Amino acid sequence: MAKGSVRVICGPGTGKSASALGYAMMGIFQGKKVIMVQFLKGVLDGGAMDVLKKLEPDLKVFQFERSHGLFADLPKKQQEEELINLRNGFNYAKKVMATGECDILILDEVLGLVDQGIITREEFSAFLDFRYEETELIMTGRICPPGIEKYVDCMSRMENVTEA
Repeated sequence: MAKGSVRVICGPGTGKSASALGYAMMGIFQGKKVIMVQFLKGVLDGGAMDVLKKLEPDLKVFQFERSHGLFADLPKKQQEEELINLRNGFNYAKKVMATGECDILILDEVLGLVDQGIITREEFSAFLDFRYEETELIMTGRICPPGIEKYVDCMSRMENVTEA
């Protein structure tokens, strides 16, 4: 990916986060600093996070949610509590993008924040309008919000052809 490019990995299939991590690895191999902010997934189990921690300081992964399990599966009361954490995560991503703190910023499942109404399309568009132009941005999620395509240099669609 070129400096300042925007990539979206979306669709109903599996492997979007793994693909984004593949781009992270390619960046690390090139000496780039990578930050990944995850949304809507809850707290990763120790094993997965332990592996990712071994890649620090080249790759830093941030999770702002406190619940275990997917956001959509949480009881309503717990979802309401997590909304604050998700918005904090998005605000952190905005800060990282505004300051150019990394070479590659991965926002894992950020498209779901728009799809589920946690942030508005306008907020998301404003984030994309004022991004640090040197930072490569990779965003994942099931559904790409309408109007976002104008910001995107490359869009990949993940689809499961067969189920295991």
